[in-house]
Amino acid sequence: MAKTTGTGISRRSLLGVFAATAVAAAPTFSNAAGFLRGGGDIRRIRMYSGRTGERLDMVYWIDGQYIKDAVKEVNHFMRDWRTDQVKEMDLRTIDIMAASHNLLDVNEPYMLLSGYRSPKTNAMLRSRSRGVAKNSLHMRGQAADLRLASRSVSQMAKAAEACHAGGVGKYQRSNFVHMDCGVVRTWRG
Repeated sequence: MAKTTGTGISRRSLLGVFAATAVAAAPTFSNAAGFLRGGGDIRRIRMYSGRTGERLDMVYWIDGQYIKDAVKEVNHFMRDWRTDQVKEMDLRTIDIMAASHNLLDVNEPYMLLSGYRSPKTNAMLRSRSRGVAKNSLHMRGQAADLRLASRSVSQMAKAAEACHAGGVGKYQRSNFVHMDCGVVRTWRG
């Protein structure tokens, strides 16, 4: 039986998604057979921020190990840009984002709309929109709102849903997809 976390995500299900994407994402996962044996595999995340102008193209995991300095850069990139606060992002969310990106078979980086949100930022956003959760997983570093110009919200959501590893919200009017490592669920915003 696969070991699950308190949020219902099993390590095996995430590894399965990466194994499934290895064949379709040859430039990123160069050796599918090696991945299945646990050797020779990498995980990569590509994003940019329209708010800060920053770009990130980072291999953050090699041969079964997260790269501490790379993860630190991902955390900084996904900070609350309004307050400049950094939080350790839940690596399961990063894995879901990377696996979804691989399933989409696209080289375009994600546009990160929101990663970590401080309680102050979340409260401000809640006062402006009823679509912002009071106890948002963004405040725990467990969620990201993402956009791709070359893929529709529906395509992105289907890729994230294929991971069977967390929440997926489709925001058609705002043109983004929410991905998190919480309970597996879907919704429309």
